[in-house]
Amino acid sequence: MGYTPKIESFTFPISDTLQIILTEKEENKLEEVVVQSTRTSRTIKNTPTRIETIDAEELEEKGNMKPANVSMVLHESTGLQVQQTSATSGNASIRVQGLDGRYTQLLKDGYPNFGNFASGLSILEIPPLDLKQVEIIKGPASTLYGGGAIAGVVNFISKTPNEKSEYNFILNQSNIGQTNIGAYVSQRKNKFGYAVLGLVNFQKSYDVDKDDFSEIPKSNNFTINPRVFFYPNESTSLMIGNSFTKGDMKGGDMSVIAGNTDANHIYFEQNETVRNTTTLEFDEKFKGKNNFKLKQSLSFFDRKISIPNYSFSGLNTNVFTDASYLWNKQKHTIIGGVNLLYDNFNQKIIKALNAKSFTTGSYIQHTWDISEKVKLENGLRLDKVNYSNNSFSKNQTFLLPRISALFKINNQWSSRIGGGLGYKAPTIFTEQTETNQYQNLLALNNVEAEKSIGGTFDVNYRGGITGDLLVSVNQLFFLTQINKPLVLQNNGSNFSFTNSDKNVLSKGFETNIKFIYKEDFKFFAGYTYTNAKATYLQGNQFLPLLPKRKLNLALIYEKEKKFKTGFEGYFTDRQYLYNGTQTPSFWEFGFMAEKTFRKYFAIFVNFENFTDIRQSRYKRVVNPPHSNPTFDDIWTHTEGFTMNGGIKIKL
Repeated sequence: MGYTPKIESFTFPISDTLQIILTEKEENKLEEVVVQSTRTSRTIKNTPTRIETIDAEELEEKGNMKPANVSMVLHESTGLQVQQTSATSGNASIRVQGLDGRYTQLLKDGYPNFGNFASGLSILEIPPLDLKQVEIIKGPASTLYGGGAIAGVVNFISKTPNEKSEYNFILNQSNIGQTNIGAYVSQRKNKFGYAVLGLVNFQKSYDVDKDDFSEIPKSNNFTINPRVFFYPNESTSLMIGNSFTKGDMKGGDMSVIAGNTDANHIYFEQNETVRNTTTLEFDEKFKGKNNFKLKQSLSFFDRKISIPNYSFSGLNTNVFTDASYLWNKQKHTIIGGVNLLYDNFNQKIIKALNAKSFTTGSYIQHTWDISEKVKLENGLRLDKVNYSNNSFSKNQTFLLPRISALFKINNQWSSRIGGGLGYKAPTIFTEQTETNQYQNLLALNNVEAEKSIGGTFDVNYRGGITGDLLVSVNQLFFLTQINKPLVLQNNGSNFSFTNSDKNVLSKGFETNIKFIYKEDFKFFAGYTYTNAKATYLQGNQFLPLLPKRKLNLALIYEKEKKFKTGFEGYFTDRQYLYNGTQTPSFWEFGFMAEKTFRKYFAIFVNFENFTDIRQSRYKRVVNPPHSNPTFDDIWTHTEGFTMNGGIKIKL
């Protein structure tokens, strides 16, 4: 990235006509990051769209804490919130800037296969072991990704094979009865390459507060994801992959989970899932760095939810096709394309909630390097959406402009500003309906898509305080307004959705500060202030289960490829529950350490929430009667302190 400054003094005239001055490489610079979510293959410092990245090193640290899924990766990121939706099964969704999970588009390598019926379990079924990067766009991102990207986009980027083989293995065990065994292998040889991920998770039921109900369900799941790569020449590549996941979770009364039932011990909640996703990607590079890409996926998600005297099951089919062409000129980058998205939910047995949608879209995005200091990006998307169920059918057309700009003030200061429109096609699958297992829910009727307008503005500083101490600061401001929000209504014996004439407004800011001392010590502080209101609510209009203030702190010490340790602290402000009451604020702390031997073998240990913050310390989560309980809203940890450790092998 450069060389350290050096000053030499000379007295003239001098005897030698040639003077050689040797300087040292400046090592204390962050590596350049190439982002994929804008699909222009630009470095993050030259991308007008504001994108946050979580790199492989941090992913590996979070993977030590929870190898089964990516929930820990997202839970400890500034501005993101993992919201648990069930007290007994642990289902969860991801919120960005305080907005409901349905407004965030989850992607795996750019494929949108995690929405609708799958949304309540999606982040629980994405393992971190094969990820090389996570990219997060906060704010409207509908130009490239269409409906559902109102609050933002989280794109999980998988590793691809290199000439040098990679063999990673992990074995993890926790004090709460979880066992994880995983492997990732990949290599490219001449015209062929392969990558295979395999992971098995076993979890025993866990009741920390001894109320006879599980905080963590008994579960087991299995994931296998092989991908084959073909490179007929240096400019062409073809990838074919298939990901299969099978899971079974059963929570509730500990006696029922153990197989012992009687008149007083009958309650349980069980989720049985099968997910199969087939992907195909063709990539052709041309002269001048132009590029044609075709992406295709077919996903099936089969899920059955069971509680006493009730079950809900269905098959969600998702088909996605995207064809795009990238033009690269001297100061202009243009990407244009078309895509098709078909989503079909087929409820088993009753068929009352059958629904399908078909979306055709076209888009274009232009990035203009006006100068070295100013970069401008603008885009436009046209979507036509047909939504239908047994009750009605509706067609809607959306024109979605978006614009963003990057200003490089000097080598240390920069700023980004951006905004655009978005939409979300109507769906019955939300956090509230998931919590109630879709009981007594009526099909959508006479509703329309939710529409949004939003924007972000940030200022960045990166520089050195001393020769050994670097600092980077990012100050972000955000605003999103959702019009015609879909609101769940209680009609006495049934629930139904209607569009409200009043909006949802989320605004606030995030502050991120990072210090690096001699590359060995890293300190990170992230503060989030979110003021999100639903104006259609009577009385208190703050969105439920949303802390207004959150603070993330992390101190890391690392000797590369030898030893690393970290201490983390998180503050969560008071939250409003759905009944209008407020929760207390709380701190939680964690500690991790990892020791590497001979570059290939490592042992790690992690103490999560070692101050044992959990909801049952404040009030009982499960309310009587024992045979037919009700559950409080989940606003913090239910399992309390956890400890895990294991071994990793890298060959």
